Amino acid sequence: MTNFILIFVFLVLGIILQHCKGFPVDIYKFLNKIVIYICLPALALFYIPKIKWSTELLFPIGVAWIGFIGAYLFFTLLGRKFGWSNKLIGCLILTAGLGNTSFLGFPIIEALYGEEGLKTAILVDQPGSFVVLSTLGILVATMYSSSQSNGFDILKKILFFPPFITFIIACVMNILGYDFIDTLQFGLQKVGSGVTPIALLSVGLQLKFERKSQHWRFLGLGLLYKLILTPALLYFLYVVLLQQHSKIIQVAIMEAAMAPMITACILSASHGLKPRLSSMMVGFGIPLSFVTLLFWYFLVQFI
Repeated sequence: MTNFILIFVFLVLGIILQHCKGFPVDIYKFLNKIVIYICLPALALFYIPKIKWSTELLFPIGVAWIGFIGAYLFFTLLGRKFGWSNKLIGCLILTAGLGNTSFLGFPIIEALYGEEGLKTAILVDQPGSFVVLSTLGILVATMYSSSQSNGFDILKKILFFPPFITFIIACVMNILGYDFIDTLQFGLQKVGSGVTPIALLSVGLQLKFERKSQHWRFLGLGLLYKLILTPALLYFLYVVLLQQHSKIIQVAIMEAAMAPMITACILSASHGLKPRLSSMMVGFGIPLSFVTLLFWYFLVQFI
């Protein structure tokens, strides 16, 4: 419950601060940098060295990879058909392709499925959502924000991007079976925990309720993919095609139905990929997801 309260407190606080005279509203650019360059690397160094790999993890881990690749295909095809800009396509891939599988996902899954469900949710999030964000997410953000960059320029930006560097370091630590001392781990966890409040405050500072906004139909498409089509795709693949029937699959589909990932929306905005639409995906996606999650919860009970 505390997580849900924090979500709305920081989101509303950002909206209120927009209307406070003298408050530097564009401070959200600085907040975005804190999330991308400090909090996100801290999370990678804390969680990834602890992952225990095995083939049974493929179903929950596959949630984020399938959802993101599906978003890439879906919005690239639509974008080419209707002549969308690269920045719009990139924005929708990032914001609709990744879900909030931790801050929203963990408490919801724990409440519905207990500790065993939470273990599956962690697999969906860390080797799934987090790794996709640190690799494919950075690749998409760089490619779609750089209209004239060649392959070498894009590769250089990815390789020298701090979250990617720390992701590689964390993977090497995992392979070597090494982890930081407890004191340092505690510090990394605390720094990483700043992702959600800082990111939500930034989103609130950018969120605009404009009835005539050109973003409404793209917001609808993005949330349709994230809240309906992504879990439907996972249901079709895992339950219908692969005939998987277990609590793990139920949790995986529920995680697939979570609202857009806050950090992915920050990554999109920080690269100039339709910042206002990126904020709307979070601002409207989170409350709407509470309704759609009820539908998916009742549906997966028949698995």
